[in-house]
Amino acid sequence: MLDLFQKTIQKHIEFKGIGLHSGLESVITLKPSDENCGIVFKRIDLEENNIIKANFENVSSAKLCTTIQNKFNVRISTVEHLLAALYITGIDNALIEINSSEVPIMDGSSKEFVETILKAGVKEQNKKRKYLKILKKFQFKDNEKNISIVPNENSLNVDFELVYSNNVIGKQRNKIDFSEKDLSNVYTSRTFCLYEDIEKIKKLGLAQGGSLDNAIVVKNNEILNSTGLRNNKEFVNHKILDLAGDFLLSGYRILGSVNCVQGGHSLSNLFLRALLKDRSNYSIIEINKPETTETYFKTAVNKLAVNA
Repeated sequence: MLDLFQKTIQKHIEFKGIGLHSGLESVITLKPSDENCGIVFKRIDLEENNIIKANFENVSSAKLCTTIQNKFNVRISTVEHLLAALYITGIDNALIEINSSEVPIMDGSSKEFVETILKAGVKEQNKKRKYLKILKKFQFKDNEKNISIVPNENSLNVDFELVYSNNVIGKQRNKIDFSEKDLSNVYTSRTFCLYEDIEKIKKLGLAQGGSLDNAIVVKNNEILNSTGLRNNKEFVNHKILDLAGDFLLSGYRILGSVNCVQGGHSLSNLFLRALLKDRSNYSIIEINKPETTETYFKTAVNKLAVNA
């Protein structure tokens, strides 16, 4: 079910929280933006050279999160959960002002972003939305990691397989059609880590703001979070959430069916760079008429916290 026109948010929305990796508090404000502007970040703690376009070519690091950077080396990290929320709620154009170098992690998912955007409202604009339509199968491999895409006329479908030696996480697989109306199992799924990896990650200067409030922590055969999991495939569903956010960095909503094994931020970015390098892989299209009067992102607000 494809939307005909571009969309932005109805009004300013503010979020406050701690950065997962920096440990610093930050405030972000989402503002409506004009048609064809796309998603743009602005570092308001800096007076100049502070604009960063949300684009795959601006990804400077994909280590445990997605970081984008402009040509002046100004960067913003952990953009993926917010971008996934914009994908799910149908936002094409927005200015995102931020007073630090990292988007707040909130609860480790996109739940609060999605809920707040939908409550604030989504505004349809006059210009048509452009879609990136996959024309043929394309595959990218990185050792045991593999991602491929084939044509799909109507939506982005993701078939994701996650494999961990830990018995709690284990081998999980799920298939998500992003045209579904209820994507709550995806956007409420939180980031996760193994307990034994925490100190290694912190020694790298990362996860300084991590806690049981914003991540699932697995120790041996136990989940340390007192509330347990929000859904029985939360681990793989979070990976699918990350992929949706990283794919929005293409600048479009992609029409294709994805199969991914052991993917992550780095694989998604390498895949986009390789895919979009060859114009024979895709075309940019507009939809002449809507297939339905309902848009796929209109998840009922009273059902948003179904898995919380």
